[in-house]
Amino acid sequence: MKIIDWYIIKKYLSTFVVMILLFIPIGVMVDMAEKIDKFKENEVPAEAILNYYLDFTWYFGNLLFPIFLFLAVIWFTSKLANNTEIIALLSSGISFSRFLRPYLISAGVIALFAFFSGMFIVPKSNSSFNEFHYKYINKKSERLTKNLFKQINTKEYIFVSSYDHIRKSANNFTLEHFEENQLTFKIQASSIRWVEKDSVFRLSAYSRRTFVDEREIYFRKSRLDTLFDFEIDDLAPVNYKAEREGGSVMINSHLLVRHKRWTLPFSAFVLTLIGVSVSSFKRRGGMGVNLAFGISLGFLFIFFDKIFSVLVNKSNFSPLLGAWLPIIIFGGLAIFLLRRARR
Repeated sequence: MKIIDWYIIKKYLSTFVVMILLFIPIGVMVDMAEKIDKFKENEVPAEAILNYYLDFTWYFGNLLFPIFLFLAVIWFTSKLANNTEIIALLSSGISFSRFLRPYLISAGVIALFAFFSGMFIVPKSNSSFNEFHYKYINKKSERLTKNLFKQINTKEYIFVSSYDHIRKSANNFTLEHFEENQLTFKIQASSIRWVEKDSVFRLSAYSRRTFVDEREIYFRKSRLDTLFDFEIDDLAPVNYKAEREGGSVMINSHLLVRHKRWTLPFSAFVLTLIGVSVSSFKRRGGMGVNLAFGISLGFLFIFFDKIFSVLVNKSNFSPLLGAWLPIIIFGGLAIFLLRRARR
């Protein structure tokens, strides 16, 4: 690589890091100002708050990734254009495609980072981030889920009137087992709870009805410790495994998240091409116009992403299309702007 390649790569990556370091503290301060009363009211430990804001950093960075990327590219590319450095490069015989090479290398570095964080860091951070909200910010009653009915496998259905994720317990539990569309036995309990110490389910006011031909065998016990072919968290409506086996439409939200882990790295290349295309030549109004245009496109990308996410979560819209359509739409925009910039 030539000196100009290293120069652009260093400028791109350093500006991207500066944008992250500039905006994330602002986001942290705004969030802290909003939640400081909740922290005092619920007497949240300092260690829990620190861990929360470490998770918030990944959550916020992942959410506004397109904005940071656009600003980084447009900021230093506009400076190059205003200093006529781009004109000098192109006038020396370097093609526009060759000029894009260091940008694409930089986008590749960021894409690898986005892929690694999206696969291994962000999911765990989001889980801890949401758990903190349920435990300290939102009321615990909001975490309760009500009137849940699910098919946990091909032969068994379960029902609970309410489920508490924190306590790992549910009320008014019912399990029905079918063989060839015939009910063979039915288990009921006033409550079911997972006992971590003994690794068993504890059922209170347990009863079982077994149906043999035309006879019914009834058994009852005040308390019973037993095992089932499911986990206690399978009772939660947001549990991936239970919904995948049960065929719930809510699986779409989980599939959408999985597909987005792949689309986010690709967005680094698409957004880089758009950023270079709109800021590689001088405009009346200077860098401010390019920045305003870049921020608008960044928020437009996020807007489209959220629109398709809502379609997936609220209807039978394909999660695959919901994740990839923003990339396809803005990829087409990138090609159009790139051809226009080359002229």
